[in-house]
Amino acid sequence: MDVTNGVRDSLAVTLAGPGPIGVVLGVAGIAVVVLLIGAFWWGMRRRDQELPPPRPEEQPRRPDHRTEIRESDKHGSDSFPDDGRGLSPYELGSHGNEVIPPDPERPRD
Repeated sequence: MDVTNGVRDSLAVTLAGPGPIGVVLGVAGIAVVVLLIGAFWWGMRRRDQELPPPRPEEQPRRPDHRTEIRESDKHGSDSFPDDGRGLSPYELGSHGNEVIPPDPERPRD
């Protein structure tokens, strides 16, 4: 009684069989596993050589005064044509590139 159902002739049996291709694939598989284990081991050694992360008391303190100023400048007019149509690319020109001076009435922080 044959229970192999023709598996002897399949590609999987040919590649994984005892022939030279099966030996080459076995050696290549072992080489890949050794390479992965070596990469993991090397990464762990490099990680152990790094400085530990700073503890909470070693973190830099926030200054008492403000160290940066954020301003949002308007660049160009946000107005649309009065008739409701959109501007074509050739109608834009340098629209949006010019810097509008700040409002004199605007209170400063």
